[in-house]
Parts: sequence; C-alpha cells; structure tokens
Amino acid sequence: MTKRRQSLSYNESVSDKINRHRGAILVISIPLVLISFVLFVMPGSSRDQSDGVLSGNRRFSPSYSLQSDPTSYRYAVVFDAGSSGSRVHVFCFDKNLDLVHIGNELELFEQLKPGLSAHAADPKEAADSLLPLLEKAEKVVPQSMREKTPVKVGATAGLRQLGVDASERILQAVKDVLKVKSSLKSNDDWVTVLDGTQEGAYQWVTINYLLKKLGKKYSQTVGVVDLGGGSVQMAYAISESDAAKAPRITNGEDTYVKEMFLMGTKYYLYVHSYLKYGLLAARAEILGVAKDSDNPCILAGYNGVYKYGGNEYKVSALPSGSDWNKCREEALKALKVNEPVCTHMKCTFGGVWNGGGGDGQKNLFVASFFFDRAAEAGFVDASKPVAKVTPSDFQKAAQRACQTTLEDAKSHYPKVEPSNLPYMCMDLVYQYTLLVDGFALQPRQQITLVKQVEYQNSLVEAAWPLGSAIEAVSAAR
Repeated sequence: MTKRRQSLSYNESVSDKINRHRGAILVISIPLVLISFVLFVMPGSSRDQSDGVLSGNRRFSPSYSLQSDPTSYRYAVVFDAGSSGSRVHVFCFDKNLDLVHIGNELELFEQLKPGLSAHAADPKEAADSLLPLLEKAEKVVPQSMREKTPVKVGATAGLRQLGVDASERILQAVKDVLKVKSSLKSNDDWVTVLDGTQEGAYQWVTINYLLKKLGKKYSQTVGVVDLGGGSVQMAYAISESDAAKAPRITNGEDTYVKEMFLMGTKYYLYVHSYLKYGLLAARAEILGVAKDSDNPCILAGYNGVYKYGGNEYKVSALPSGSDWNKCREEALKALKVNEPVCTHMKCTFGGVWNGGGGDGQKNLFVASFFFDRAAEAGFVDASKPVAKVTPSDFQKAAQRACQTTLEDAKSHYPKVEPSNLPYMCMDLVYQYTLLVDGFALQPRQQITLVKQVEYQNSLVEAAWPLGSAIEAVSAAR
C-alpha cells in the first residue's frame, strides 16, 4: 500500500506540473510541429526557373532518389552529317528534361572525316562511314533502353549542295543501314537533309538551354550565329511587333520567323540560313569571283586546285602574295552586300531581311568555324571553350595572315591542317567581312566565341544536335 500511494502521489505531481505549464508547452510545441511538417513535405532543394528547364515561374529540383532511377531516363542519339565531317551526339535526360551524366560527361561526342557528301558516287559507302560512330553510340545506351531510344540523322549544307537525286540516294542508304545494323529506334522521317532554318533554330535552342535562358523574356536570351562549312545561320528572338512586320517570302522559301513554345514561354524566332556562305562554300564563291586568275586571298607560294561541291577551282597566289585590302574587295563581291537591292527595312546581304535587330541580338554567341579559326590564328585559347572577342580581332588576325607566305605559315600556324594553310588569309578576311559588312556588327562590338558551354559542371558541345534531341525526347513523353 505504501508503494501504491507513493506511485499515485508521483503521478499526480507530474500531472499537476503539466497542467501548471501547459501554456508554455503549447507555445513551444506548435511551431515545432509546423516546422517538422514543412520539412517533411518540402523537396530536397529548390531553385529559380533560370536554373531549370521546366515551364512555370518556379520549379523544384528532383530528389536524388529520382535522379538515380534509370527508368525515368530517356536517351537520344543524333548524327550531325556536316559538309566537313560526321559527328554523333548521345544525350541522356531525366523526366524534367535536365541532362544526366553519361559517365563523366553530359554527352557522348565523337566525330570523323570526311562527311557523307565526300562519298557522293557511292551511297552505301557513305552510309557505312557512320558505322564506327553508331557502334560507339550504342555502347553507352543501356541495352534495355535501345529499342526506345530515337536515332536521328540530320544532314546539313554539304548534302544539300549535292542536289536532290544524289542526296536522296545517300539518305536511303543511311535508312537501310540503320534498319539492319542498329538496335536503336529508327524512323525514315528522322533521316533527312536538315533544313537550314531548322539547323539555326536548333542551335539557338541548344545554346539558350545550356545557358538556362529558356523560359525567360526574349530580351534576356542570346542570339546565335553558326558558321558551318556550307552555310551560315543567324537566329535570335524578336518582339511580337517586329515579328508582325516580317516581310513575306515567295517562291516556297522558308519564313523568316518561327514561333516556338519553350519552357512555358512563346518566342518569335528570327532565323535565316545562308546557303553557299559557310566557310568552305565561301572559298568557292570567292575563287569564283576571280575566275581562275591569281587570287589576292591566297598565301604566296601556293598553286593548286580547290574542290568543293563537285566542282574544281584553280587556285594560285599573286606574285606579290596575299593582300588584305584586295582580298576584302573579293569577299565583298562574293557576299553581294548591295545586290540585289534590299526591298525591306533592313537587310544583311543578298537582299535578306535582318530581323530588325533588337534586344535578342545584343548578346551574340558565335560558333563553329569562327571559334576554330580564332583558335588556330592564336588570338583565343583553344583549351578554353568560351572567349570574348570583337570583329576587330578577326581583322588584325587577317592582316597578319595576309602578310605571311605559305612556307612561313607552317611555323606560324602549327595547329592548322596543311590543306587549310593556303586559305588562312581568305578565311579570316571572310569572317571579318561577314560579321561587319554582312551582319552589320560594329568592329568593336563584343561577341562571345563558343565551342562548348558549361552546364552542371560539365562541358557540352554548343551544336544544334542538342536542340534536335530535346525535340525528339519531348515528342516521346
């Protein structure tokens, strides 16, 4: 009995204490419960939309458990069949369209030379040239995912210039090879000669995606100029009012403005592709102006033949060597800056409307051969994927190159392939002329040369295939 009374007395004293302090306990416990509830329902971390790829004002990062679930991944394989070579890109996305690492990188990227157009006489040989790249691509896609992974082949300007018959034979051979030799998901519609405006639009999507600009106002996006071998594309977002002023294009050509709905935002994208004005094609245009006579753009000491698009051009230097001023004149003639007469408010060259300019063009990213030649000429560091330059930098590099003989160029430009050395003066003069006279940039306007873009602590090629992959994966969702 004594122990029972002591126990009851103890319990009563605890109860009395709780009753006496219940107000303070409630004040402390209620906030703790609320905080615990918020921590329980809140995702691991959140970030502003500028750091994500979903529509809406804000989005949450997926949890680590979601990112480690391979069943939520989607792969895409994209071949870039360019005029100077073939390249394959493999991308992996999570359910939110964020890129996922493949090994240590955010993409598999492999390339080889020459391109499909170099096998114009043998379509099967052209198609078989892609097999080494296909084998490498398939190895990084899990076997269980291969039949669901789209493989796309986008041939660009090099194949466009072969003509319809030759390009169709090569494309059919590629389709046949993919059906027989590939374990990936193939579709005849995914093997095509990529329209120039598609190429430009995909490039714009790629760079703005990697810079996490998609979903923002058009004025916060960046413009893109992509100088390939056969064509050059310009793409940038414009205002709705400028889009409404876009001139009509006749003769079945593409429209100047593409409407795109990306990451919850509608964009009016000015995009135009200039066929025959890529770097390799422009050489043919400039050599064509001289019509087999000595050319002021060729380094002293060279005499040979330039082959492009199934044609051959006699190439020889002036006795006095290359000349900056005279080469500029040849480049201006090739660009046809003042002809035909511009019938629109503003034009670039060849009578093409320039989109009206505006905020979407102020921050310009310039890719492909612009970066390559700048690195080879030595005014940007090839080991760094991005560089700030001005058109004047191309001018200075061109003036130095035009004062060089072919023999001296071998030591001055050790990173340049021997087949490109005779054209160093021509290439750099053309690039300066294209930027300043073609696209009307100020000589000292800062532009960004880009080869790769840092994304999630990795470097990703700043090329159109990522834009194509985003479209392919989005369509499959």
